[in-house]
Amino acid sequence: MQGLRALAVLMVVSYHVWFGRVSGGVDVFLLISAFLLALSFLRKAESGKPLDLARHWLHQFKRLLPAVVVVILGVLAATYVLVPKYRWLDIIEQSWASLLYVQNWVLASNSVDYYADDHSAASPLQHFWSLSVQGQVFILWPLLFLASSLLARRFQLKFRGVVLLVFGALFVASLAFSIWETYTNQAYAYFDTRARLWEFAFGTLLALALPFLRLPRSLRIVAGWVGVVAMLSGGFLLDVQGQFPGYVALWPVVAAALVIVAGQTGSPFGVDRYLSAGPLVRMGDLSYALYLWHWPVLVLALIWQDRPTPGVLGGLLVIAVSLVLAYLTMRFVERPLRRLTWADKRRRRAVIVLAVCLGLVAAPLAGWQQNLQAQAARAAAQTSADNPGAVSLLPGYRNEISEDAVTLPELSSIKGDFPRLEACDATATGIPADLADSCTQRLAEGEPSRTIVVVGNSHAQHMSAAVVSLAEKHNWTVIDLISLGCVFGPAGPDTTPECADFFERSSAYIEDLEPDAVFTIATKTQFGSTAETLVPDFENTVRRYAARGIQVIGVRDNPRFEFNMPDCIQEHEDALEPCTPAKADLVPAVSPLDALDPGTPLYRSVDMTDVICPGVTCPPIIGNVYVYIDNNHVSATYWRTMVSQFEERLVGVPALETA
Repeated sequence: MQGLRALAVLMVVSYHVWFGRVSGGVDVFLLISAFLLALSFLRKAESGKPLDLARHWLHQFKRLLPAVVVVILGVLAATYVLVPKYRWLDIIEQSWASLLYVQNWVLASNSVDYYADDHSAASPLQHFWSLSVQGQVFILWPLLFLASSLLARRFQLKFRGVVLLVFGALFVASLAFSIWETYTNQAYAYFDTRARLWEFAFGTLLALALPFLRLPRSLRIVAGWVGVVAMLSGGFLLDVQGQFPGYVALWPVVAAALVIVAGQTGSPFGVDRYLSAGPLVRMGDLSYALYLWHWPVLVLALIWQDRPTPGVLGGLLVIAVSLVLAYLTMRFVERPLRRLTWADKRRRRAVIVLAVCLGLVAAPLAGWQQNLQAQAARAAAQTSADNPGAVSLLPGYRNEISEDAVTLPELSSIKGDFPRLEACDATATGIPADLADSCTQRLAEGEPSRTIVVVGNSHAQHMSAAVVSLAEKHNWTVIDLISLGCVFGPAGPDTTPECADFFERSSAYIEDLEPDAVFTIATKTQFGSTAETLVPDFENTVRRYAARGIQVIGVRDNPRFEFNMPDCIQEHEDALEPCTPAKADLVPAVSPLDALDPGTPLYRSVDMTDVICPGVTCPPIIGNVYVYIDNNHVSATYWRTMVSQFEERLVGVPALETA
């Protein structure tokens, strides 16, 4: 089994480091974990030994948690030295999630793209998602075995038969759910425990079936080699980006099962001869610690080198460092604590060990988090004069920024500087269920003077910061309909089916709602280029709404950079010239909106480019406010400072005039 573990971890590490693909190695780990766990509980139950779940859980997490603590502490120390400040809060949040075995749910809720090509932009703790899933299953599985035991006794049934029924039903239900969720929301499904339970159930069913699988040695030799070849090739042959986990994850799971069924053949031609070799067995001993270390070493190395991939030699160095750290962790942390018989003699001693492990991470985490929150609170308490933003561009502006004023949004929280509205209330907005996940709202006090819809991609979401500021001034109700990455247009050559579907569903809702006005981003800019085009079929979209008497406000898209602005600011804080590109390199001389004439007075174009890129450059900071939070999103803080200029350009729009 150690040789199979070694093969799985080497697949994970090599695919992550060099190929940027999912290997299926993690799925093999999930199968092995469930297989061994099932064998243990089957033996206990059938020998009449008490299951003693509390002791089992304490022993299990005493074995797993110490290495986790060492890795998290190492990541936190490296984060302080190497990682840009604006990413600290995210890593702190994920440290808590990793420590408490809920990392997969955090990543799922944040819609993390596990297949992103640039690993330097990933969290150094992202790989803890699989350990979190395993930790949750390590709590659930003993409960299911206990329930099976009680049912068998209560109804005088065979224990194995009840286990087969319980885990067989779980396998079918979870696999069906996994296929459905992978098809409808694959990014979420990848991290969803419910979509992974069938892999553990498969391992449990394999443990039940193994005594009855008596194959001839020749077939077992073939099965072993077929399993290994399938394991190694799956990451290249399968469409892991579009179909994992779902039914496609059966490939690595069945492949590993074939290797387990092959067992010890005793043949010089059997794959077990190689999997039992000393180096692979020793690698299997290191597999847990190596899995823990390889990803943070890779991510932190890429951040340090400012590269998207490590290359061949860099990858070898990453693996070498990971192996050294894994060996030291196993030698001086895992083994000593596993052999700590003092803690195994009494439950409270094991509890003390776990509490100390948790405290070693929780204490510095809580202190660091509190310090960052205090800094952010002090920055937010500054007067508006300290952070005028776009107001500083107005004629007659007088500079009153204090010498010690912090630039906003504070770097540690800049990544989250976008409008955060409440989830839509179906009663108040009439939002249909299929749009609820895309809908947020700002309700007026009492009867709204106007009802406004902001619709489109994330740039429309950021622009809504200014719309909401106007709503607070004029008592509007604002409804945000946002689908990340989807410009607001119908199906076209470059439009994904999901975006086309969002356009039709949201358009149907808007037509039924008949708001006073719709705000959207009308153009699409390109990274580091003057290329800018109208959103596909935008004129017809305007006419479609105008036919219903709905005013449309088409806002010009903002420039996009080929570099991350907060990263650049931190790297060149003493001289921001490298972070201040020329306007002529990003903004075309003529806006696509200039030629737009939908033939209706119910349309107004708004161009804020001169406020985002005043003069001949696009500066990273204006009026002591960061203009961008990354390489393409204007900060909500800066949008709010543009409100006076924004409102001025809406003068004369009948649908927005005060009644």
